[in-house]
Amino acid sequence: MADKIVKFTFRTEEELLKKLRSVAEYDGRSANKELEILVKKHVAEFEKEHGKITNP
Repeated sequence: MADKIVKFTFRTEEELLKKLRSVAEYDGRSANKELEILVKKHVAEFEKEHGKITNP
């Protein structure tokens, strides 16, 4: 069964969002997908250092 997709509001400064969109566009992705990739990398790094998160 596929993971349930949920909506999440992200608030940030306009300039940072513009930069994120530029990076995402360079990589051929949407800003949303770019954020998803960054969050997955961050969680993976956290789990590598602290162990698997078992109770999300």
